[in-house]
Amino acid sequence: MKRCHIAYLACTAALVGAGLGASPAAAAKKVLVVHPGESIQKAVDAAQAGDTVLVLGGTYHESVQISTPWVTLRGMGASTVIEPADPKAPTKAANSCAEGGNGICVMGTKTKNVEGVTVADLTVTGFSKTGVYGTATDGMTVRRVNAYKNGVWGIAQERSVHAVLRGNYAHDNGDAGLFLANTIKEEAGAYDAGQTLVEQNRLENNRIGITVRRLRNLTVTANRVTGNCAGVFVVGDENQPKAGDLTVSENRVTGNNKSCPKTERLPALQGSGIVLTGTEQTRVTGNLVSRNTGTSPLSGGIVLFKSFVGVTSDENRIDANALQNNSPADLVNTDTGKGNAFERNSCRASRPAGLC
Repeated sequence: MKRCHIAYLACTAALVGAGLGASPAAAAKKVLVVHPGESIQKAVDAAQAGDTVLVLGGTYHESVQISTPWVTLRGMGASTVIEPADPKAPTKAANSCAEGGNGICVMGTKTKNVEGVTVADLTVTGFSKTGVYGTATDGMTVRRVNAYKNGVWGIAQERSVHAVLRGNYAHDNGDAGLFLANTIKEEAGAYDAGQTLVEQNRLENNRIGITVRRLRNLTVTANRVTGNCAGVFVVGDENQPKAGDLTVSENRVTGNNKSCPKTERLPALQGSGIVLTGTEQTRVTGNLVSRNTGTSPLSGGIVLFKSFVGVTSDENRIDANALQNNSPADLVNTDTGKGNAFERNSCRASRPAGLC
């Protein structure tokens, strides 16, 4: 690991050219460069607020835990690969990130969120749980990360606000490519995500492309979601406040026809485009939804489905979407909630009839 002070001309040029992250008050103070064979965690532990840890191309066998605010962890793109440590290799005691089966963890505490952390331009693969995981974060940015073949989620966050997940490629993960929730293990009402933004990501060949569970106040937009068992899930339950007050817009959700067996939470999945269940005041607008075909209770282009715990979806608006060649129908409403509106959608078939 080498520390590079921006007072030197060469490092200043590198920072300007690479566009590395910054603290709110000033440009990144130092760049800590990690070469193949060196420890990323050691560099992260040495980093202070505003510093950047730049990981050069190579494969690194470790999990990385970040708890310092305003730190940027950045690779060189696809050539920077983070994989699990070899269990047979002699190493120091695993951190809690590794013990949880995760690749990169951005972790605040129960009493204080960690602010302003960025993870960018690297590949994370092969972890038993999650590629990149954030908990108790404020303003976390994850961009241009390739998260694939992780056991549960590609990129996940809980108890977090003001996040930006942009330009990532999450594929071939065991559950969701992107997973956002209030809490993962605890039962609680929907959490205000503080205008979290999920945009311009590619989600392919996961069980579910994007899952938003028990959250409010976020936007899912301009993502390409294809080849999963289900495209986008917005999920609520009986806890209060109810999930909703969010927007799903301008996404391309096509051909999510992979077949996945049932789980404890969900039936077998196939052919689901965008599904709302147990939500309120959610707007689904301007999406292209096509060729999602299956026989699951959740199959169809855009599906409004009564929660499995009996909670209705209310006052949701599905408008100005373009739907075609979805089965059993382009628009499906099996919910008994009140105030749901289907308006100005371009489609041919709906259940019940008359929604197009």
